[in-house]
Amino acid sequence: MDLPQPLESPYGFWKSPITADAIVAETINIQEVALDGKDVYWIESRPSEKGRYVIVRRTANGEIVDITPKGFSARTLVHEYGGGAFVVKDGVIYFSNFNDQRIYRQTNIDTPQPLTPDEKKRYADGDYDVARNRIICIQEDHTNELGEPVNSIVAVAVAVADSRKLESLVQGNDFYSSPRLTHDGKQIAWLTWNHPNMPWVATELWIANCTDEGKLENSQKVAGGSTESILQPKWSPDGLLYFISDRSGYWNLYKFVNGKVEPVLLDEAEFGQPPWQFGTSTYAFVSANHIVCTYAKGGRWILGIIDLLTGLLKPIDTPFTYFTALHATPEKVVAIAGSPTMTSALVQIDLKTYEVEILRRSTQENQQWQPYFSTSEAIEFPTEKELTAHAFFYPPKNPEYIASAGSKPPLLVMCHGGPTAASDDTLNLSKQFWTSRGIAILDVNYGGSTGFGREYRDRLKGKWGIIDIDDCINAAKYLIQKNLVDSQRIAITGGSAGGYTTLSALTFRNFFKTGASFYGVSDLELLVRDTHKFESHYLEWLIGPYPDRRDLYEERSPVHHADKLSSPLIFFQGNEDRIVPPNQTEKIVEALRGKNIPVGYFLFDGEQHGFRQAENIKRALEAELYFFDLWLTKSGLRF
Repeated sequence: MDLPQPLESPYGFWKSPITADAIVAETINIQEVALDGKDVYWIESRPSEKGRYVIVRRTANGEIVDITPKGFSARTLVHEYGGGAFVVKDGVIYFSNFNDQRIYRQTNIDTPQPLTPDEKKRYADGDYDVARNRIICIQEDHTNELGEPVNSIVAVAVAVADSRKLESLVQGNDFYSSPRLTHDGKQIAWLTWNHPNMPWVATELWIANCTDEGKLENSQKVAGGSTESILQPKWSPDGLLYFISDRSGYWNLYKFVNGKVEPVLLDEAEFGQPPWQFGTSTYAFVSANHIVCTYAKGGRWILGIIDLLTGLLKPIDTPFTYFTALHATPEKVVAIAGSPTMTSALVQIDLKTYEVEILRRSTQENQQWQPYFSTSEAIEFPTEKELTAHAFFYPPKNPEYIASAGSKPPLLVMCHGGPTAASDDTLNLSKQFWTSRGIAILDVNYGGSTGFGREYRDRLKGKWGIIDIDDCINAAKYLIQKNLVDSQRIAITGGSAGGYTTLSALTFRNFFKTGASFYGVSDLELLVRDTHKFESHYLEWLIGPYPDRRDLYEERSPVHHADKLSSPLIFFQGNEDRIVPPNQTEKIVEALRGKNIPVGYFLFDGEQHGFRQAENIKRALEAELYFFDLWLTKSGLRF
């Protein structure tokens, strides 16, 4: 592509071909991969279809076909975040349908048939029980509207005409996940935990024998406790139980042999990811003697193979720096992967030649956009208490423009959600939307983020609204000291927990000039009383026990300190959000309007926690740009 000589223009004034229209028109969200023989299945969330979740199949000859018919959406709401929405066995698909949360059975592209009753129960994270023709999965029972939903492990018969009722297998604790059967169906493993813990804080791993009738007996706890997080139990082809544990300080691989837990590989690297959704997979068996895995070092992910006989880890050279949803056969590994130069894609890697095949791209990238893409730089910066923290920096880039000598770009600091989560450096068109306009991006993995070990994750314990803000500000100061950004034109944005960090930073610190909150928390006390079961005690870890430390909840809630707010703010909210309900946003919007502080508020119909409809994604991105453009004019320049 031949480009003209660049024009001199101030940062933030650059025109870009990467428009909001182009982003939503070209983008899908790929998630939840499954293998069935030589066929590969996955789910696509499609903004152009109002966020409908569609199961897609790719056959061995490369034919790609939609499985989920119109009128259905393969999305479960267990824990509200879902995941683990479908199981496939011998070409038959079993999936949770969004509208009624029932499990349906579907052969090829036939009309799905319901397997579970039409009642207020949800299902997720299934495993197919070959020996008994049933699915073992998590059930979340919402029939008692006066109390919390009840979570359990149940068995669901897969024959449409089967008159057997649902069979309850394990119950009594607050939460369950990952029910996984041995190949012969004689044993089962699962994870469980109770309030106030989250699965990245403390879980237990249990196993039991399965009788011929499918009942469970001789249950025993294998590992876990109040200080150990266990993830992803899986049975090897030769019947050994493997799992991920952070007992070493990092999420490493272990196995259960002869009644004892033994490490498979100990390394200062993270082999797991926080299970906000069911079905997370970061390792898979190639054979009884080899595991293919992905692990994080310095915020970037690497693919590797572990020889279980020697315990040696061999990295695989790939162009990717992020992997998830990893599955394997003896011949190939299939995963969702991305890199600083490629948006998220479903990829297949030959385990003999290591050749990469792209099966499906999340974005049909316009090749003419390549010169406009800014490549991230992983930075490590000093923060409070002589510690260091991590971020990805994206400098402005547009081949059509050059800024005047000595000028510096405005900076948009991004705060990821969670907060127990992480940002990665996969090419993201929403970030390039900003950098191609001359606006630098700083995506901060503040203390509490995952991918850097348990100590780093635990920095946020009792310190949410402090550590995260410190790190976002110190990351920006680091760039200012390096003369990379304009200290007078710094904005902050984030969604969910990142929205809380955004609001708190603007309320309690005098550093950022403006901000945008996407379904962000403004009232911690309201959240702890009004949110869903999965996170109903999360704040006890992040803030402190409630109501014993109600003072901390009020002290760190932006809504109670609106008198300290003086910066313009824009808010985006879904009207069906159960995680951060609209009243969270509306309460602080009213407070700001009462003070005559410039405020924007967009409430989107039919959206939950995170926007999935193309028109709403587009409108929010354009409104955020317009708002920042408008309210940074006080510095003498505008975006």
